Amino acid sequence: MNIKGKTILFDNPPVIVGSAGVCGKKEGEGPLANDFDAVFEDTTMGQQSYELAESAMLHDAIIRAATKAEVSMADVNFILSGDLLNQCMGSAFAIKDLQIPSIGLYGACSTMALSLSVGSMLVDAGAKCVIAGTSSHFCSSERQFRYPLEYGGQRPPTAQWTVTGAGSAVIKSNCKGVKIRAVSIGTICDLGVTDVNNMGAAMAPAAEKTIFEFLKDTNTNPSDYDLILTGDLGYTGSQLLYQLLEEEHNLDIRAVHNDCGLMIFNLEEQDVNSGGSGCGCSASVLCSHIFKQMNQNKLKKVLFVATGALLSPTSVKQGNTIPSIAHAVLLEV
Repeated sequence: MNIKGKTILFDNPPVIVGSAGVCGKKEGEGPLANDFDAVFEDTTMGQQSYELAESAMLHDAIIRAATKAEVSMADVNFILSGDLLNQCMGSAFAIKDLQIPSIGLYGACSTMALSLSVGSMLVDAGAKCVIAGTSSHFCSSERQFRYPLEYGGQRPPTAQWTVTGAGSAVIKSNCKGVKIRAVSIGTICDLGVTDVNNMGAAMAPAAEKTIFEFLKDTNTNPSDYDLILTGDLGYTGSQLLYQLLEEEHNLDIRAVHNDCGLMIFNLEEQDVNSGGSGCGCSASVLCSHIFKQMNQNKLKKVLFVATGALLSPTSVKQGNTIPSIAHAVLLEV
């Protein structure tokens, strides 16, 4: 491992040997429907609460990823996961019966990139097998962070739709698969945004900072990548990201950029305002559609930058601003 600036470069890159992305009914009606490993028409998953439904969905994604990777739970050294719920209860109930040493992480919507980053560092340090994953559920997240579902509040154009979905990836060393060439752990940004219905504005500065610093640390340009994939900026946040990069650094990434929150839904037909959000958004898109594209050599070099808004129900009620963070993972085949 070499560290250059804020970026960790792996001499022997860890490898993603199996992954799975699953989703709910609304997500399964979007453009990526055929790429998900499972679409659950019943988003309660037969559970007594939406929170337990989210846990069941994440558990399913973990088992599917491990099955694809041909590893048993006894082969896994660590499992890294988190979610949007208080005390990461979604992850806790998802993995409590697996009997795997667990590392809980909270990065809000950036959690998939964070779990991949920490997992790859553990593998580089000697762990033989690590599982990374995360989830979100529209109903569990909405009633925690915004309003009771029965309230039926009208959403402004900047609001995003929390994705019901989960993603999981199995990381090993010296195997065939998608390589994790480098990771960059982000720093917290806060430009004073307080609107809980505009996550894109809160997270765009963190995406801009991490992308610029990663390109600087690796001495690369946007054109060196097949895709720069952000997690959950949506339409509003993506437009702000372009503006920040152009004004601050004279960088234009439009030709190679896409956002998971824009990819998972059809914005014109599915009434999701500015697009998708939530831990499960980038996790399900990456662990299904993107990894399938990479394993088919349709994409060879992807810079995955997931963003997270670090707010809580308490901080919002106290009138605090919304800090944000973005982590980057360089994926190659």
